[in-house]
Amino acid sequence: MTALILFDFDGTLADTAPDLAAAANKQRLRRALDPMPYELLRPVASQGARGLLRVALGMMPDHPEFEETRTQFLADYAASSTVHTRLFPGIAELLRHIRNQGHAWGIVTNKVTHLTLPIVEFLGLMDTAATLVCGDTAPRSKPYPDPLLHAARDAGYDAAQCVYVGDDLRDVQAAHAAGMPAVAAGYGYLGGDHDITLWEADARADSPDVLWDAIESVLPARARAAD
Repeated sequence: MTALILFDFDGTLADTAPDLAAAANKQRLRRALDPMPYELLRPVASQGARGLLRVALGMMPDHPEFEETRTQFLADYAASSTVHTRLFPGIAELLRHIRNQGHAWGIVTNKVTHLTLPIVEFLGLMDTAATLVCGDTAPRSKPYPDPLLHAARDAGYDAAQCVYVGDDLRDVQAAHAAGMPAVAAGYGYLGGDHDITLWEADARADSPDVLWDAIESVLPARARAAD
């Protein structure tokens, strides 16, 4: 039996934080504010506009200018989302290894399709991905299980044949809600102040170099036997 390895995108497969942080800092520059250090913006990169505008501008969703600023942020990001974004070192090799082992892989992200697809295509991932599920694909996004279950069906797998890898607590929650083992990507953005040890993930990888070992440790028994 083969397995389907599903990945979160931002902070798990791809290091998108530099371009996200640049878009957030553009909103500061529009207000004649100095750019904020990248190190302060990176931890909230997986939280999208809401997290980045909160840190960059102290702006919450109930702020009267939030929607206008969010729209501008997304436009700025869409215009420059592939300037510095790259796969994390070792990820390309990992994806080849998964396929060489006879398994399939796919992406499940909360980033909406029109922002995700250009980056995925730029990184050359569409040719080998078994499925791509974005934040606007399923009725509900993570931490609900809907997108993971949609991805499994789309690729022709049962949930029991899948593993999900992500760098945020909601990734683990979504995986468990879908009946899939979860691997925490400890090298990712980690959702700010969350303690990764409290996520109750089934395995953890602190670098892409050991990600396959973590994935293999939670593969369904029959899938492991096939390796």
